[in-house]
Amino acid sequence: MKLIEIKNCYKVYKNGVAALANFNLEIEKGEFVFIIGASGSGKSSLVKMLYREEKPTRGEVIVGGVNVAKLKNRKVYKFRRKIGVVFQDFKLLPKLTVYENVSFGLKNIGMKEDKIREKVTKALKRVGLKEKLRCFPNQLSGGEQQRVCIARAIVNEPKILICDEPTGNLDPKTSKEIMDVIEEINKTMGTTIIMATHDKEIVNRMKKRVILIENGVLTGDYLKGRYKAHENI
Repeated sequence: MKLIEIKNCYKVYKNGVAALANFNLEIEKGEFVFIIGASGSGKSSLVKMLYREEKPTRGEVIVGGVNVAKLKNRKVYKFRRKIGVVFQDFKLLPKLTVYENVSFGLKNIGMKEDKIREKVTKALKRVGLKEKLRCFPNQLSGGEQQRVCIARAIVNEPKILICDEPTGNLDPKTSKEIMDVIEEINKTMGTTIIMATHDKEIVNRMKKRVILIENGVLTGDYLKGRYKAHENI
């Protein structure tokens, strides 16, 4: 089942920079896909269009049957409830506890407290932080903070988890631990994972589908285990 379809997509910014050109891509439900390419290749623009942070200049970006390019601004927040996003720089609220950070979005949509508690506890257990729910971000290691971000992203059990350089600020050992968590989410929850990364070691070790972008053009689509990362990542 096609969960994501990108058709004849172009992205040109107001300053004239062309990020994507005639880009076409299909991603099936439950896939784990790496998006790789050098800095400025267009991978961040692609990822941002999937959760409607950016809109294509031309073409279609269909996510879960919704053409997000045509989605009205007032409907974006409802669309994003179906997608989890993990960033490189964590974006945790420093004055809130782990529990409060993970539950923040659920409270904003008016979910009942007992349901919130159930969902937050389940998400923190999945990432191995059930015992840290009363801690504040500055009491956690970098890897633990990223686990909180993952818990926050999956707390509402989204169909898609988008990871934008999630290991960029972490050491190799911690990066491996984070990737193990993300892979487990893919396997146990059936969540479709789309991850932009520069980390060659992760790409080589994980042996997933790999999409290579160069100068805004899709130049490679490699099936599981068929790609050996090179210097263009």
